[in-house]
Amino acid sequence: MHGPSPDTLHPFKGEPHTVFLKNTITRPNIEVGDYSYYHDAEDATDFENRNVRYHFEFIGDRLKIGRFCALAQGTTFIMNGANHAMTGFSTYPFHIFDDAWHGQFEPGSIFDHLRGDTIVENDVWFGTNATVMPGVTICSGAIVGAHSVVASDVPPYAIVVGNPARIVKLRFDEATIERLLEIAWWNWPIAKISQNLKAIWGADIAALERAECEPESDLDVAAEAG
Repeated sequence: MHGPSPDTLHPFKGEPHTVFLKNTITRPNIEVGDYSYYHDAEDATDFENRNVRYHFEFIGDRLKIGRFCALAQGTTFIMNGANHAMTGFSTYPFHIFDDAWHGQFEPGSIFDHLRGDTIVENDVWFGTNATVMPGVTICSGAIVGAHSVVASDVPPYAIVVGNPARIVKLRFDEATIERLLEIAWWNWPIAKISQNLKAIWGADIAALERAECEPESDLDVAAEAG
């Protein structure tokens, strides 16, 4: 009645090409919310190694992905460890190859310019081979087109495409977007979401607002506890 458990590894009829992503993550610097999935015909379970690039714990940046996000094959996150120093005459990373070169390196030339955490909020859809650059925030409800390179923040419910990714349109008018963010259906108990899928699929915002105001039922409590 309430869909697959978020703790299921392969939620699509057991097929190995699709995983609930949080169940594959072992790194402490990656967080993924319930029901966000990754599809990859080659190896969906190795996302954190193949698709999160240059992510080194000593740098301290985190990748945070919210709930109900859909990541198509090849969705890649470039993290801050990919950065080279750009304050001098050369961007060549001499310091990583030899101790003598390392001794002359000024860490601030890189660390002072890092962009921080990469954040994907909720209900974001990534097309095939989308790439996200370091320190970007992609807000809830956004769509990232196939092969896009996201180098700057994406507002809620925006559709972005291209390299660099540009906003081509908003999915809804601004008033509706504000109402959707206030409702934040993705934070509801899964039983409540399941009971209101018709309104979510049918873009019936009035029904969602009514549901938001309803008290949590015994069924919701039981589903969350179980």
